[in-house]
Formats: sequence, C-alpha cells, structure tokens
Amino acid sequence: MPTIFRYRGYRFFFYSNEGDPLEPLHIHVIKGGNVAKFWLEPEISAAESYGMKSSELTMLGRIIENNKELIKKAWNEYFNY
Repeated sequence: MPTIFRYRGYRFFFYSNEGDPLEPLHIHVIKGGNVAKFWLEPEISAAESYGMKSSELTMLGRIIENNKELIKKAWNEYFNY
C-alpha cells in the first residue's frame, strides 16, 4: 500500500494490487476507521466512502485536486505507465 502523502491525519494511498485488469487512476483515503475512494478522471469524484461526512468528502476532493499531479506521477511510476 504505497502512501502518497498525509494531511491532517488522513493518509492518501493506493493498493499495490488494484485488480486485474488494473482499475483506472484513483486514490484511497483513510483516517481512523473511515475510508473513501476517489476517481481522478475524467474528474475528481467520490467512488465510495464509509464513515466520512459529506463535508469531509468535499474537503478531501479539494485536497486531491491540489495534489492531482503528485498522485498521477506516483501512480504512473508505481504501475510503470
């Protein structure tokens, strides 16, 4: 589970085995027992979440938008794209 970055107790990461075939570009976020998954393309959107409030998801979407290039670069380097 490569961690891309942390922000205020949230960990932004992806799994090293993301399905076969590989799922499209996305990021997982966890804090405590609460988790969410966000697609990055064609636009940033919450794919699923458990235990996170709507306001958290909105805030996380902005953080992901601000770090989109970092996430894409880490994804492409890890999965050799």
